[in-house]
Order: sequence, then structure tokens, then C-alpha cells
Amino acid sequence: MLIFAYTLLLFYHLNTKAENTLCRIMGDPKYPLLSQDGDIIIGALFVIHTEVSLPSFEFTQKPQLLSCSSVNIKDFRLAQTMIFAIEEINKSKSLLPNVSVGYKIYDTCGSRLSSMSATMALMNGPEFATRDRCSGQSPIHAIIGETESSNTVILSRTTGPFKIPVISPTATCECLSNRKDYPSFFRTIASDYHQSRAIAYIVKYFGWSWVGAVSSDNDYGNYGMAIFLKTAQEEGICVEYSVKFLRTEPEKIRKVVHMMKEGTTKVIVAFLTGFEMKSLLEQLTVQNITGLQMIGVEAWITAKSLMTPNSFHVLGGSLGFAVKKIQIEGFAEYAMKAFWETAFPCSFNDEVNCSRYQDLFVVKNYNEDVPEQRFLSHVYKAVYAVAHSLHSLLKCKEQAGCEKGPAIQPQQVVESLKKVHFTVKTGDHVWFDSTGGAIAQYEIVNWQKKSDGSLQFKPVGYYDASLPPDQRFVINTKNIIWAREKLEKPRSVCSESCSPGTRKAAQRGRPVCCYDCIPCADGEISNETDSINCKQCPGEYWSNVEKNKCVLKAVEFLSFTEVMGIVLGFFSLFGVGLTALVAILFYRKKDTPIVKANNSELSFLLLFSLTLCFLCSLTFIGRPTEWSCMLRHTAFGITFVLCISCVLGKTVVVLMAFRATLPGSNVMKWFGPTQQRLCVLAFTLIQVLICVLWVLISPPFPYKNMKYYKEKIILECSLGSTIGFSAVLGYIGLLAVLCFILAFLARILPDNFNEAKFITFSMLIFCAVWITFIPAYVSSPGKFTVAVEIFAILASSFGLLFCIFAPKCYIILLKPEQNTKQHMMGKTSKF
Repeated sequence: MLIFAYTLLLFYHLNTKAENTLCRIMGDPKYPLLSQDGDIIIGALFVIHTEVSLPSFEFTQKPQLLSCSSVNIKDFRLAQTMIFAIEEINKSKSLLPNVSVGYKIYDTCGSRLSSMSATMALMNGPEFATRDRCSGQSPIHAIIGETESSNTVILSRTTGPFKIPVISPTATCECLSNRKDYPSFFRTIASDYHQSRAIAYIVKYFGWSWVGAVSSDNDYGNYGMAIFLKTAQEEGICVEYSVKFLRTEPEKIRKVVHMMKEGTTKVIVAFLTGFEMKSLLEQLTVQNITGLQMIGVEAWITAKSLMTPNSFHVLGGSLGFAVKKIQIEGFAEYAMKAFWETAFPCSFNDEVNCSRYQDLFVVKNYNEDVPEQRFLSHVYKAVYAVAHSLHSLLKCKEQAGCEKGPAIQPQQVVESLKKVHFTVKTGDHVWFDSTGGAIAQYEIVNWQKKSDGSLQFKPVGYYDASLPPDQRFVINTKNIIWAREKLEKPRSVCSESCSPGTRKAAQRGRPVCCYDCIPCADGEISNETDSINCKQCPGEYWSNVEKNKCVLKAVEFLSFTEVMGIVLGFFSLFGVGLTALVAILFYRKKDTPIVKANNSELSFLLLFSLTLCFLCSLTFIGRPTEWSCMLRHTAFGITFVLCISCVLGKTVVVLMAFRATLPGSNVMKWFGPTQQRLCVLAFTLIQVLICVLWVLISPPFPYKNMKYYKEKIILECSLGSTIGFSAVLGYIGLLAVLCFILAFLARILPDNFNEAKFITFSMLIFCAVWITFIPAYVSSPGKFTVAVEIFAILASSFGLLFCIFAPKCYIILLKPEQNTKQHMMGKTSKF
């Protein structure tokens, strides 16, 4: 119980001591560069000087204040614009009519240390030390700044817990769109989300698929470049290299320049702040690197300080996105005169009290840069946004003025800013979207040289995110002057486009934009530029020589117009003619013994069948049709059976004739001329029956054979039924073998002219031809299959013609003395 009472007393003592503690500054206060008192105070952080001298941090003595130098005229103009807008508001009778607006503008000198110090000074103020207790109330109602994204991130994170609204006129990092992390942040400029994507679109528009990327190693560069790289990948753009650096890293800058020099790409996307761009430009100038097509961002593309004759040698023709140029009426005159008379804290002659401002006097009589300053309107709109939000909170009315009740809390200003919607005198509508940003509207500018030699930022197009997607991006290519002052657009590709007839094949280990162009395979085409795959032609089509179109395949068949067809046709007709001559000779000598021997009727029928055999070979030549396919195979089968039947009849006649010479033999009675005719007819009818069945059940038909050759169609006759064709050939072979056996048995019979010997030899040739025909027929491709079949027909026909009729013709023409019955019946072994 005693311990509990003691604890209560201790907490009471500590609480009483805390309440009586006086607020006091730890160290020297930081004072604003420019300030003015008012009922409402707006703070601002600008980089009015760019170089800072850091004090010694040896901790042996109290650190001195930071020393800044080198005036940054761009941010100085922003400070002037802010004061100009505040003075306009203070003079206005409609906006905050009875409320005075003051300001505190701090110079951060481009240093994060100085920026943090200025932020704490804005949040606290030096005057609270005179009070007895800490009020817990911020002396400012809003902060305008900073101009760099990374410093703005620090500012917003520092002021965020206190709900102090921060409105930046130039911080574009997409990271600041996160309302969870930066709930009190606003900006009068668009997020880099739109600019980064727009850069990728313009690169795609000009057909550059191979680019280099350089960025600042800070929030601005890292986030902006990340969005660009993602969009570039979606659009099929490849990045040869992506490097980043800070202006404080000279060695890294030299490496970046070396990489740009050695790279193969001629287009560089430079997502840099003005400070990094200045450092990079110095190295590019030193190493005399020219001819690179730079694609810039709003941070540097219209920086007047960068555009000099020396820099134009390197950056001439640069193309990039800039914020819209909006002139503020009356500001140019104000910046030249009224500012120095009313807002500047000292006069030029007061050297003792003005040492801090001495270097600012150099810009007093200079205003040539004002027309090119594109961010002034963003500061102007930021000040008016704060004024309109306060106007709403104070319930101001033009006649009655504003209510002056309880002090306005920063959180109230934040909520009011989300609702503001007004139009400034420049004609711009001011409002903040759900991320606290403004709508993206850019000009596309081009670094050009005028006819008089002066340099300019030439507008050549625009990008407006408020328009429909198909109308957002407009550019006039004809007005662009490219790197090295050329009129022709530079090319920047890792690999040239693959023409129709080829396809892209990725190079191993390299980006997808680096590829080889591989010709399409036979039978495949590509009819587009940069085709990824080749398309297979349909069945009856084949690729042309260029491989960019499918054309009908060449149809091949044995025709009468080609050499092989002409040769085979010639021999076929030659065989017909030769057979006809033999028939004529036999007809003229029909009464001679050698013609009458062995049934002259069968000889003439054999000659007729041989003529048909020679003629049927012609049906195999020419374009196959339904009728020709049926005719060629059936005619072949029937004529050859007729031919072999005749030969078989003659063989049987030879056997029967010699059998009839034996005593008591009456064999010729049973195999006379009538029986011989019936035998030939019967054998032939069997083949006719086989052919009829074949034609009726599964006839031969024209067939487009695409198996042998991919590039052409073999038009041939399909057998229809393999069994039918085999039956036809088998039947011919059976008769031929039977004839060969009988003739072989009759060869030794005594006779001066034993025809069985010649029949045996002819059947031997016939069988040899058709036995060799089978493997040749199976293995021969295309029209050669038909040629082999014709050759077999002609060879066997000539074999029969020569073997059977040549000896008789020889005797008739050259040995007529032997063409007698006595000689034919003589007992000699001469033959």
C-alpha cells in the first residue's frame, strides 16, 4: 500500500515539473531567407542556392551555420512567384478579404541537412521561446516545397505526423502518390507515372526498340525509371543498359559516360534531375561524345542554364516532355522592380546587413529567363490552393469578411484542400485527384537552333492525360530536328527487322530485341515483318521462293511434252509401226511355209495384240483422269493376256504338232484351229472378268500423291484395289510361266525351225522384265513409277516381237531359199 502511494506521488511530481518546463531552442535558430508576417503563414522550402559548405563536425567546438553559394535562378523565381501570388491575395477583396497572408521562405541550399533544419524551423518557429510554455501549435498553415522529390519525401514524412499540408510545385515522384504514407501531401504537377509511360510511348512511336537508360539515384530517378522500364517491356522495347548516379559521384559519372560511348544504342532516355544532368553534360562535353538522341524529362529538358552553344553540340536535337508554359500576367515586371522594392529584405547599399543576400543582387536586372520558366504557374496555383482552402474554412464572404474564431488546425487545411476546385487568372482549373496530384499535361519540346543561330525549345507536340486514350499523344514529326541537326530520324535497333519470308530467333543471353533472322523452312511462310513464327502452308500449297506466300504446288505427271514422255511415246509408236510392218510382211507372205507354220491365224492375232500392247502404253502418258486410270490398267491387263494367250496357243500347237507325228496319234483333232481360238478367247475372258470385277468393286482413280515430294503433287492413278491389280498381274504371270514351261519342254523337239525355242527365249525375257518391274515399280517415286510401268510394257512387247517374229522375218527377207516346206521339215540341228 505504501509503495502504491509513493508511485502516485512520483507521477504527480513529474507531471507538474513537465508543465512548468519552459520551451527553449537547443542551438542557434535558423531564420528564413524571405519572410513577412500575417494572420496566416505559408511556409516554403526552395533550393535558392545550389552549393553548400558544410561546417566541421569534429565535435571540438560548436558547429557553425551552413554557408550557401551559387544562386539557382530557377528556384529563386519560384520564391518570387510565391510572394507575388501572396501579395495578389492580400490585395484581393474577394479572397480572404480581411485576412493577411504572410510567408516564410527558407533556402535549403540543395542539402538534406539544411532541408531538415529548415523543416524543423518552419514547424517550430523561433518566437516560441518567449512564451512560458510550449503551445503545441504549428506557426504555419501549409508548406510549399520542396522542388526535388527525395527532399519532398523527407519533408512529407517529417510533417506527416503533425498533419501539416505540404504542396509541391515540382516533386513528381510516383512514390508520393501513396496516400497511406503521405496523407497530407499535395502537388500542382502531375505524377511521373504519366511522364514515364509517355516516354515509353514516344520511343515506341518512333520505332526505337533499343535504348539506353540513365537516371538519378534518388526517389525521382528510381521510381520514374522503374515505371519506364516496366512500360518499355510491355511495349516491346529493349534496354541495353540502365545505370544511375548522383551528382556527388564523379567516378560513377565517368563510368556512365564510358558506357554510353561504348554502347550500340543511339537513343538515351535520361531520367535525371537538372543537377545530375548538368554533371553528366560536363563529362559528355569533355569526352566530346555527340550524336546521341536524348529523350529528356521535365526536370531538365527546358532548363535554360543547360542550353549553351557548347552543350548544344552534345544535346542538340534532344526531345522530351516539359510542363506547359503558362505566363502569369504582371509577374515579369514584378520580378524586375516591385519585388526588390517591397519584398526584398534590404537595399543594395546596405552592405553590412545584406551580406547574406549579396549574391542575389546579380539577378536584379535580369529577367530574360522568366518567359522560359515553366514551373512558376505551379507555385502560383499552390499558393492560391492554400488561400481557397482557408477561405472556405474561415467562411469568408466578400462584404462581411472572414470569421476569426478558433485557430485553424493543419488537419482542417488538409481536408479542405481535398475539396478545392477553382480557376486562376491564367485560365487553369485547379483541383487535386485522389492521390493529391494534378492532371498530366505536357508539351513535347525539341532542342533546336534558329536561323539566326540562337537556341530554342521548340514545341513539337503534346501529351494530355485528360483526353481519350487515342487523342492523348500528338506529335508533328516534320518539325523535329534530330541529333547532329539531322532531318532524318535516327535508327536505334539491336537487330534489323526480319523481312517477310523469315522469322525471328532470339539470341541466347540477350534481350528479346536482339535476334537473328532465320529463313522459313520449305513449305512455310511468313508474310509479316518481324514474324515470330513461320506458318505451314495448307496441304495443296507450297511456299514460293521468297517464302512470303503460299502458292499452289506444281502438279507433276508424265506428259507428252516432256523428254521422257516424248521418248516413251516414240518407242511406243515405233513398236506399233514395227508390228504393222511385220503384219504387212506376213500378210504378203501368208502362203509361204514359214508363215503358215504353227497357225498363221494365231500369228496375226499375236501381232494385233502386240499392237494393242504398244498402244496401251500411251494411255499411261498424260494427265490422269477417272476414265484414263481405268482404261490404262484394264487395257494393259486384257491386251497382255490376249498376247500371252496367243503365245500359249502357239506353244501348245508346237507340242501338239510334234505329238501328232507319232504313230496312232490323233491329238490335233482335239486342238485344231477352233479349239485354239476358244482357248485364246477363254483365257482372255477370264482376264476381262477380273478387270470388270476390279472396276465395279474398287476401280482405279486419279490421286494426288503428296508423300514423295513436299514441294509438288504427283498426280497418279491409284490402284483402287491392290487385290484387283495383283490379280491382273498374277493372272498374266501365271499364263507367262505356263507358256514358259511348255515352250521349255518343246525346245528339244526336232525341227529345222522349232518356234518353241524362240517362245522360250521370249517368255524368259518377258518374265525377267516383269519380275524386275515389281521392285522398280515399288521404289520409283512419282512419275517414274509410270515410266517404269511403260518401260516394262514396251520391253516385254519388243521382246515378244523380236524373239518370235525376227527369225521368221530374217528368213523371209534374207533367206528366202529356206522358206520351203522341205526345209522346214528337214532333220537338221542347225536351228
